[in-house]
Amino acid sequence: MDVQVTERCSINSAPKTNSPQNAAENAPKKKKSRRGKRGKRRRGKKANEPPPFLPPEAEEGNIEYKLKLVNPTQYRFEHLATQLKWRLQEGRGEAVYQIGVEDNGLLVGLTEEDMKTSLKTLRRMAERVGADITLLREREVECDRARRKIAEVLVRKVPDDQQFLDLRVAVLGNVDSGKSTLLGVLTQGELDNGRGRARLNLFRHLHEIQTGRTSSISFEILGFNSKGEVVNYSDSRTAEEICESSSKMITFIDLAGHYKYLKTTIFGLTSYCPDFAMLVVGANTGIAGTTREHLGLAMALKVPIFIVVSKVDLCAKSTVEKTVRQLERVLKQPGCNKVPMVVANPDDAVTAAQQFAQSSSITPIFTLSSVSGENLDLLKVFFNILPPLSNSKEQEELMQQLTEFQVDEIYSVPDVGTVVGGTLYSGVCREGDRLVVGPTDDGKFLRLKVCSIHRNRSGCRVLRAGQAATLALGNFDRSLLRKGMVMVSPKMNPTICWQFEAAIVLLFHAKTFRRGFQVTVHVGNVRQTATVECLLGKEELRTGERAVVSFRFLKHPEYLRVGAKLLFREGVTKGIGHVTHLLPSTQNQVPDQNRNQNHS
Repeated sequence: MDVQVTERCSINSAPKTNSPQNAAENAPKKKKSRRGKRGKRRRGKKANEPPPFLPPEAEEGNIEYKLKLVNPTQYRFEHLATQLKWRLQEGRGEAVYQIGVEDNGLLVGLTEEDMKTSLKTLRRMAERVGADITLLREREVECDRARRKIAEVLVRKVPDDQQFLDLRVAVLGNVDSGKSTLLGVLTQGELDNGRGRARLNLFRHLHEIQTGRTSSISFEILGFNSKGEVVNYSDSRTAEEICESSSKMITFIDLAGHYKYLKTTIFGLTSYCPDFAMLVVGANTGIAGTTREHLGLAMALKVPIFIVVSKVDLCAKSTVEKTVRQLERVLKQPGCNKVPMVVANPDDAVTAAQQFAQSSSITPIFTLSSVSGENLDLLKVFFNILPPLSNSKEQEELMQQLTEFQVDEIYSVPDVGTVVGGTLYSGVCREGDRLVVGPTDDGKFLRLKVCSIHRNRSGCRVLRAGQAATLALGNFDRSLLRKGMVMVSPKMNPTICWQFEAAIVLLFHAKTFRRGFQVTVHVGNVRQTATVECLLGKEELRTGERAVVSFRFLKHPEYLRVGAKLLFREGVTKGIGHVTHLLPSTQNQVPDQNRNQNHS
C-alpha cells in the first residue's frame, strides 16, 4: 500500500536516482556510482521534503487534518467551528491544522484556488471562536501528475482574562557560555554589543554585575501574541503589558553555570518544575566544565532538553561544526540515547518543535549568535510553535484536587508585607483563600490568608494548577517561613515525616555507600541534609548499583509525596531515585502532635 501511495502522490522536488539513463552511465564505474548515489541521498535528506503521508489523525490532541474547507454550508460551518474549539481546548489554546491532508494521513494537496478558499474559511472559523491563524509553512506535492499544495496552520486563541499558555524553560550550561546574554537578547529585543550589555538587566546582585556570572535564580519572560509575533520589552514597557497582549508566554528560569552554585541550579530544576531545559554551549569552548553535569541532571529528572550552540560569531565555521559533532557524539552515547537534530532553516524549526514535544529522544540543536543575531529567528519560531507537554484533561484533573502550593522564595515587600513565590502543584488558589503553611521546625502547620496574587509581575485573581506565581500574605511573620514549605488547603491532612524510604540508583561514589553516610537530598522544593539509616537487603552500595534506602532528615521534618523524584549528592557522590514510602516516626512524636493539632 505504501508503494502505491508513493507512486500516486510523490514530492515534487524528490531526487531521481533510479532513471535508466543514470544507471547506464554509471554502470562501468562502480565506485563512482556508489559515491554518486550517496551524494544524491545526502542531498535528498538536506532538502527536508515531507513524507508522502503523515501518521493517521488522532481523535485526541490538538492536531486536525482537513482535506479542504471550500464553501461549507452554515450547518457544516458551525460543526467545523465547534471542532476547532475542541482542538484548541485540547492544546490549551493552540491547535495545528494540516490542510490538504486526508484523515488517514495521505498528502493529497489542493489547487492554488482551493487552498486560498480553505484558508479563508479557517480564518472565519478562528474568528468565530476568538482565535487567530498563522501560516507555518506551505509545501508542494505532486499528485496524479499535477502540482498541489499542502499547508500547515497554527491556530491560537486571543488572550482573555490572563488565560495565556505558560511554558517554563530552565536555562542550563557551563559558566561563560552566554546563557544570560542570550536571554537578555530574546527578552529585551536588542542584540548584544559583544561585551555583555544585554545581560545587565537580568542580574540581581552587584557581584553578578561585577563578575558577569549568575549566582542566583532569575526569571525572564518572552511573549507571543495570537498571530505568532514576538512580544517583549522592546514593544512593551512593563511585564504587565507583555502579559496583556500575549497568548503564549515562555518563562525562562536563568540558572547558575559555575560549579560552586550547583546546589542552586539543582534547586531550580527540582523546585520550579520546568517543562523544558535549554542547554547553552559556547561554540568556542565546546563541552566543558559543568555542561555534562547539567545534561545529566536534566536527563535524571526527565526534563526534555534542547541545545543552543552560542557565540558562533567568534569562531570559524569548522570550529562550530566540530562543537556540533562533539555534541552529537555525546547525545548518541548509550547513557543518553538521544537523536540529535540540527536546525538549519525555519522548516526545520517547525518540525523540531512538533517532534520534540512528541518524542523525548529527539534533541534539537541550534547554532546562533547573540551579537550578530544569526539564526536567532529560528529559536523564536521554535518557541512560538513548541506545544505544552500536558493536555487540558490532565490539568483539569489536577485542578479538581485540593490546593497545594510549593514555597520556593520568600520576600519582604514595603507596603505589602510578606510575599512567597513558588508553583501551584494542584488545585486552584484565589485571592482571600485561607490556607495552612508548614511544616515548621516542630512539625506544625500555621494558618494564613492569601491577600493578593501576582503572576509574571502582573496582578491575577485566580491561580490554576501548574502555574507559578507570588502570593502576598500581609503581616504574616516572615521568620516563620522557609524554602521547602508547602501551603495547603485546611481540608487536607498533610503527611509530614522525619524518615522515608526511596528506591535509588547510585550514579557515582568514590568508595562504598553505607549506613551513616550523610547526603544533601533534593525532593521537589525540599533541600536538606539526611543520614542513610539503612540499606534494605544490602550492607553497602557501589557505583551503578540499585537499592531501597531509608533516609532520615537531620534538621526538621518535611512534607513529601510518595512517587516524587529524588536526587541526592555529597561532594562527588551522586544518586537519583523516587520516594517509595513515608515512615512514621517512633523516636520523635512531632508528626503525631501535628496530626492532633490539625484535627482540633
